[in-house]
Amino acid sequence: MDSLTMLVAYAFVFVAVYTIARAFFFQEEARSAKQLLGEEDKTRKASNVIIKYSRPVFSRYVVPLVAGLRIDPARKALKRKLIAAGMRDEFTPDEFFSFKLFLIFATPAFMAVMNYLGEFDFSWFMYPLFSALGFYFPDFMLQQAKTLRQKAVKRAMPFIVDLLALSTEAGLDFVGAIGKVVEKAKPSPFVQELEQVLKELQIGSSRAEALREMAVRLNMSEVSSFVAILISADQMGASIGKVLRQQSEQIRTERFLNGEKEGAKAAQKIMGPMILFIMPAIMLTIFGPFALQMIEGGGF
Repeated sequence: MDSLTMLVAYAFVFVAVYTIARAFFFQEEARSAKQLLGEEDKTRKASNVIIKYSRPVFSRYVVPLVAGLRIDPARKALKRKLIAAGMRDEFTPDEFFSFKLFLIFATPAFMAVMNYLGEFDFSWFMYPLFSALGFYFPDFMLQQAKTLRQKAVKRAMPFIVDLLALSTEAGLDFVGAIGKVVEKAKPSPFVQELEQVLKELQIGSSRAEALREMAVRLNMSEVSSFVAILISADQMGASIGKVLRQQSEQIRTERFLNGEKEGAKAAQKIMGPMILFIMPAIMLTIFGPFALQMIEGGGF
């Protein structure tokens, strides 16, 4: 019985080693072919040092394993998130998932080294927490990138819509106005999306399809409503210039109202720290001397 168990165990180990080795060799062949064809991309973007120095490891050893998984729905959802965060040039869905799997082991290993060198004295139960932290860190990074990109789009929208309105009122059609804005405006995520819209129009997509795709990529209610109004005006034959001017004024008004709302929230949020930290100090300054006199028996 023991010999049979050992035989089965050796068989499983052999199959696992064979599968991993085959995936590695397949990846090496693909990499060599790309190098021969001059398609190997050595200048991929890296938003932080963790991605920069870990990419050679997870792209070489983990991506081949992830590429064989049948997770197409998850890939599509992750691709949408990467596009919304502006990280489609930095990760493919397989690379992003490989990065998450790599950090499961790399994060506790790094903390173990730091524990040995710096004598932090981490307990053993901390290392599973480090693994979980490493797995969810890319999701946090992705959400932060998406939030910052959406804020940049909100800041740029009034100015860009004004430029579009001025261009159409000056005699340009909508496509020409987009081209002029892309050429003259300051680079921003919204300008990049308009440039992508222009490319899609040039390859044959309809105006409505290109604008809808931009709304899907940005995944913002402000952009979705803006696109819906533009498409409706285009279908009804209304003047694009007037619609853009109205949208610009509406966007500025909403931005002003949001600023007032955030200011009101800030006034409410500051009450907590004031009560917890400032009021005790004031009370101590006022009533402290009287309390000391009473303790010493001197009275008032």
